[in-house]
Amino acid sequence: MVFWIIGFAVVIWVVISTLVVINEYERGVIFRFGKVVGVLPPGLQMRIPWGIDIVRKVDLRTRTINVPQQEVITKDNISIMVDAVVYYNVKNPTLVLTQVVNFESSTTLLGQTTLRSVLGQHELDEVLAKQEDLNDILKKALAETTGNWGINITSVEIKSIEIPDTMKRAMAKQAEAERERRAKITAADGEFQASQKLLEAATIIAKEPTTLQLRYLQTLTEIAVEKNSTIVFPLPMDILKAFMEKK
Repeated sequence: MVFWIIGFAVVIWVVISTLVVINEYERGVIFRFGKVVGVLPPGLQMRIPWGIDIVRKVDLRTRTINVPQQEVITKDNISIMVDAVVYYNVKNPTLVLTQVVNFESSTTLLGQTTLRSVLGQHELDEVLAKQEDLNDILKKALAETTGNWGINITSVEIKSIEIPDTMKRAMAKQAEAERERRAKITAADGEFQASQKLLEAATIIAKEPTTLQLRYLQTLTEIAVEKNSTIVFPLPMDILKAFMEKK
């Protein structure tokens, strides 16, 4: 009876040793005597126990890398501090375990070097104005290398860009000068349009002298509102012409 109990316990232990649970968000890579023989799907799976089959679980969920702040020298020789965020997930569990020792650390270091390399090829104005385009360039540059590791780069986002104080003051002066230039151009354009309208008005008045008298009367109405001034109103010669002819 004792032998039956011991035998039953051994069988139970062997069965339990062959079972392995793979979560829905994981995949299990089987190494048999050091060689990859397959990938286990989610659920309750079986393996050969006693160290013959070693199952390495790989998480397929999206991971986030916070790329530390990097000092970058732009193409126009300006030193800036930039940090970014990289989103990625594992698309091939086998390559992740066989092609790179530590894919998390390797991807982080690759993100740092790629950030400095890509931004160093662009001028400061491009870095500030074309961040979306630079995000795409960074994503493609990372994907070229991480694709061989079985990693899929889903997104790269530049978080912040710090500019030296001297450059901030220079950019402020440049922006102020640009606004002054636009203001002068707008004022000059207004003077030009006003001169065109005055030319049209003078042309009409030259053709119809009566309009000049009407303008005199309108001006008199406007300045007569203030009663604390002396009004000198020019008398048109056309009004005196009738008296001169009668005389």
